[in-house]
Amino acid sequence: MKKLSLVLLTALLGACQSTQPIANASLDGEVFYLQRIALPPNATLSVSLQDVSLADAPAVVLDEQKGPVKGQVPLPFHLSYDPAQVKPGHRYSVSARIEVDGNLMFITTENHAVKLDGKDPQPLKIRVDAAR
Repeated sequence: MKKLSLVLLTALLGACQSTQPIANASLDGEVFYLQRIALPPNATLSVSLQDVSLADAPAVVLDEQKGPVKGQVPLPFHLSYDPAQVKPGHRYSVSARIEVDGNLMFITTENHAVKLDGKDPQPLKIRVDAAR
């Protein structure tokens, strides 16, 4: 009888658990540069959220936004990620690049670290510098 009660109680508690998936979290921001020049109409912007914890391995991309530039700086972006992918003790960073006809024009040269704990200041301001 005890075993049956325990089994029924376990089944009842299991049924009470939420089956909804965890909603994605997001980072919003804008990419800018200091040079006083306009981007050509065929420029593309790529912004990515990466796990940069391992120094001797390629960064793991959690999300990336890539597409044609619409307008001039500051250029808005929106990145989504699954909070379940965020690992304690790991380091995360946002990077950006602007290309024209496949040639690099601007890129991030500084680390733009994010904690992904829901307390990152938004909108993020990501500066890119001219490629040399």
